[in-house]
Amino acid sequence: MARLIRLWKPHGVLSQFTSADGRPTLKSLLDVADVYPAGRLDLDSEGLLLLTDSGALQARIARPGSGFAKRYQVQVEGQPDPATMEQLCRGVVLKDGPARALAARVIAAPDLPERDPAPRPRPGRGSCWLEIELDEGRNRQVRRMCAAVGYPVLRLVRVSIGPWTLAGLQPGNWRAETLHAPVSARAASRPRRPPDRPPGTRSNGRRPDRSRASRTRRGS
Repeated sequence: MARLIRLWKPHGVLSQFTSADGRPTLKSLLDVADVYPAGRLDLDSEGLLLLTDSGALQARIARPGSGFAKRYQVQVEGQPDPATMEQLCRGVVLKDGPARALAARVIAAPDLPERDPAPRPRPGRGSCWLEIELDEGRNRQVRRMCAAVGYPVLRLVRVSIGPWTLAGLQPGNWRAETLHAPVSARAASRPRRPPDRPPGTRSNGRRPDRSRASRTRRGS
């Protein structure tokens, strides 16, 4: 059993509970003992931050390639073309190694609370919104990837991690839940078998020929 908290981290708040220089921290938003962030968002970024009292769950969510994909809505300066979006998916080279998006696309401006201060592009550049999905979360990775293809980030909001989203939250709000069983990112995203298909059958309703499969495995 584990306790999990979904928090909408606002812009300008550190993803930790203490600060040596007096900057705002998570302590200003929630007073819950023995929970720790599963991954981070940088000071300038906003959106979903997960906290838990389970070290195993914390490590599993934060570990690259764990299956808990992270989805971001990102306002960038300029208007990326399709070739740029393809480049983000093919991969770019950062100082700490290659990085690529699982998915990247241009989207309509999302319905998000206004940020103070509001991000502003340079004169004549304009801006647009992207949705980017990653299977890892290196330090400022989305910002560095977008900069690498020539489109600096003006605003970044993480909207989901695996099955968890910002649903029902506003900046600075949080909700807690109790997990009674281990969470599997793959199980959460795996499509269920249609209810009218008997277990062990193909999509055409026929049961597989197990004797034939057995002969094939033996090299017959």
